[in-house]
Amino acid sequence: MLGLKLETDHRWIKLVESNISEILTDHAWCEQKAASNAISIVVGWPEHTDLVDTMLSISKEELTHFEMVHEKIKQRGFKLGMERKDDYVNDLYKFMRKGYKRNIVLIDRLLFAAIVEARSCERFRILSEKINDEDLRNFYRELMISEANHYTTFLGFARQYGSAFEDVNKRWQQWLDYESEVIRNYSKKETMHG
Repeated sequence: MLGLKLETDHRWIKLVESNISEILTDHAWCEQKAASNAISIVVGWPEHTDLVDTMLSISKEELTHFEMVHEKIKQRGFKLGMERKDDYVNDLYKFMRKGYKRNIVLIDRLLFAAIVEARSCERFRILSEKINDEDLRNFYRELMISEANHYTTFLGFARQYGSAFEDVNKRWQQWLDYESEVIRNYSKKETMHG
């Protein structure tokens, strides 16, 4: 369904289970960054009304997810830690074309968001199936569905706004190839993308 070319290393779930506080804090900040990314798309391309409307809805949903994760943190007696740097996302960002015409930059911005959502969805699926904590299994199953919808939304908008400028499916395959190389360096930390 997601098209990802390399699955998460199965050892990642053991790392997550060894430090639930860390994965929850990291996840909360990932949701905040996803909301900020949607808002930045609004700021960059306000002329696309349907894109603006959808990005505003996604940003609200991501902030709701942030709140939901924060509630899980509090329920477990943890505190929301400081924001974490997301090396995986920063590595993906390097592949994004910058300094091009706005239409090309928009295509990559949307594909970048799609690939992050796809990997997040895959991680949520793993958590919903493999984590020993039943409460978190159910929690991540619910979030997985939302992330899958975000992934297809970003990909759909890239195709909608990019097809007049380039072969978006070809560029998507380039993103998938690049991501498969990047993810080889991860699954070694108890973070959402680590």
